[in-house]
Amino acid sequence: QASTATERGTMTDGKAKTSPKAIKFLFGGLAGMGATVFVQPLDLVKNRMQLSGQGSKAREYKTSFHALVSILRNEGVRGIYTGLSAGLLRQATYTTTRLGIYTVLFEKMTGADGRPPNFLMKALIGMTAGATGAFVGTPAEVALIRMTADGRLPADQRRGYTNVFNALARITREEGLTTLWRGCIPTMARAVVVNAAQLASYSQSKQALLESGYFNDDILCHFCASMISGLVTTAASMPVDIVKTRIQNMRMIDGKPEYKNGLEVLVRVVGKEGFFSLWKGFTPYYARLGPHTVLTFIFLEQMNKLYKTYVLDR
Repeated sequence: QASTATERGTMTDGKAKTSPKAIKFLFGGLAGMGATVFVQPLDLVKNRMQLSGQGSKAREYKTSFHALVSILRNEGVRGIYTGLSAGLLRQATYTTTRLGIYTVLFEKMTGADGRPPNFLMKALIGMTAGATGAFVGTPAEVALIRMTADGRLPADQRRGYTNVFNALARITREEGLTTLWRGCIPTMARAVVVNAAQLASYSQSKQALLESGYFNDDILCHFCASMISGLVTTAASMPVDIVKTRIQNMRMIDGKPEYKNGLEVLVRVVGKEGFFSLWKGFTPYYARLGPHTVLTFIFLEQMNKLYKTYVLDR
């Protein structure tokens, strides 16, 4: 989500390019983790909405607002931060890997004269970085989906993970190591779709806003471009995201998995819950995407500035 932000962070400040690769990875992960602290409740609502009415037309939640109110009423304020440890680990693995790889590949593809790679190359770099990061982050994603889904189940059916490390240990012990990468293919596919849609729509939105004459190249412009980009990206990626969520949360029934593959999830969701159920949780997903991108961008810029001031300029 912050691939464009990373590009700006490394290109707007000549000296920032000389920071070690390890620092780029570290700052990318920390920026994503900082943003997650603010948007975790939206992730929780989105996951609950995607699992609502699973297997039937009867939905637990009518709207995202209804879901939020129900969670607050039944699980308290702490309930909306269920799975935060998994969300932070997901950023520490997925975002660190993705932003780090994007930054390294971007610099390798930048010409000797400082000319950045063309749009197609940027898209390919973004998709490669996204897919790799998604693979690395899948175990934390599985834990996140299960932890955020737990509160909607009857007490006797809850998994009751105490934190992300407890979740990872128990999943490995009870279901085998490979279960940590369950839903890996749709997770990677979603990352490719998100990065492709986001790169194209963000740069086009930003260009259109700047050409309108009402915006300067500042935080307001980045925020508006992110929100427009988020709309396009959300619409494009949500069907893949619901497949990922259902597969990662599924249980074994009589020794067999609930779903054989992603296609079966799509067919069953459309058949039993209706075509537009593929976009369940659209509002919190969209509301999370734009602010998360902007917050990640802001945190990344501030860390780059502090590093330049206190390390590179000394």
